Amino acid sequence: MTEQGVRWTAEQVLALAPDDASRKAGGRLGGPGPWSQIGGSASGSLWGLCKGSGSTPYRTVVDLAGPAYKCSCPSRKFPCKHALGLLLLWSAEGFGEPAQAPEWAAQWLAERAAKAARPAAGTGRPVDEEAARRRAEQRAARIGAGVTELEQRLADLVRGGLAGQEQAGYAAWEETAARMVDAQAPGLAGRVRELGTIPSCGAGWPARMLEEAALLHLLDRAWLGVAGLPGPLAATVRSRVGLPASGEGEAVRDRWLVLAQYDSVSPDGRLTTRRIWLRGLAGGRPALVLDFGPPGRPPGLALPVGLVLEAEARFRPGSAGLRADLGERFSAAGPCLEVPAAVSTGAALEAYGAALREDPWLESWPVVLGPVIPVPGEPGWQLADAEGGCALPVALAGGRSRSGLWQLAALSGGGPVTVFGECGHRGFTPLTAWQPDSPEPVALV
Repeated sequence: MTEQGVRWTAEQVLALAPDDASRKAGGRLGGPGPWSQIGGSASGSLWGLCKGSGSTPYRTVVDLAGPAYKCSCPSRKFPCKHALGLLLLWSAEGFGEPAQAPEWAAQWLAERAAKAARPAAGTGRPVDEEAARRRAEQRAARIGAGVTELEQRLADLVRGGLAGQEQAGYAAWEETAARMVDAQAPGLAGRVRELGTIPSCGAGWPARMLEEAALLHLLDRAWLGVAGLPGPLAATVRSRVGLPASGEGEAVRDRWLVLAQYDSVSPDGRLTTRRIWLRGLAGGRPALVLDFGPPGRPPGLALPVGLVLEAEARFRPGSAGLRADLGERFSAAGPCLEVPAAVSTGAALEAYGAALREDPWLESWPVVLGPVIPVPGEPGWQLADAEGGCALPVALAGGRSRSGLWQLAALSGGGPVTVFGECGHRGFTPLTAWQPDSPEPVALV
């Protein structure tokens, strides 16, 4: 498992916990402090020694393909807190280059591989394949029960009206989110938490809350009918609910330009998410690389804006073809010597509309606008086409300050600039800008 390999998020790990006590105990073991001899293999296994109360460390092994777990601790919970802690540590930091498992871990992994190779008596089907099918059915049933409960919560919200949500507080939504984690649907849990924060977000919150509740209802209905959806849309629904992506994604080798990088913190403050936007210079394909950091530590992957690296990007199923993981790099990175190709505001809206057909829950689409002129105004800022009569409203998503807008205005000086950002249903969020004929990017976040 390399630092750029596919890793689960902390919420996906915590969704495996058998109860709330295990989630909390696993969270305490999710840092490097109690661990030694940790590592991972290219085939998808993790191992580590965890210091306990006695003199002998607990031996913990995880097979990600199951997932399956083995630990020498006496706990009867499955997975135990040590397996959860090991997964959380891997989720946050990765384990460097693939390594050879120690004997105690290799023996268990070899036994699992041998067992999987033996057909079940009278069925011709490998034992582990049948077990994986049963686990998938059980998880789908738990998610279905959670979705049904969430639908009732949303119906109560609409029936009771939105007016009392400011006084109701966040606790009830956090409780609902915890129930979604119990249902092994961390994607739904995250959306519920975001829904609960809207009443404290200032003027216009009722309309935003109704919009988000409608999108959450749409996701619920899509999950209940996922078996009848087209393959790509079904993959998007599973990803939005919080299931790890299944199957191999498309691998694309290109020279990738880093367009933007910024961090955001989850509502509960437990997870820092780093979003890195890339564009292939040869193919023009956009890519979103995510990395995660636990409380108090930034994500490990950092790519400066304006950098160009030749690498393979493996795109995950669903997510409108955006989400990717960086794989092998083929040359040293260097600065980009040209301004990226840009489109008009009208073309940006068309691209976002096309992406929504593949992923109705997509909040934004990456677009390079240009040439555009930033126009301050009392109702709000706009980015207007330098040639033509169209403009996009500027949206400051994620609680960003207006300092980036004034930085953009100073960079423009009233003239045209090229701007990269996220085009969404509330407007365009500028992230990076270039002056005419200058390849030097200016980060606005």
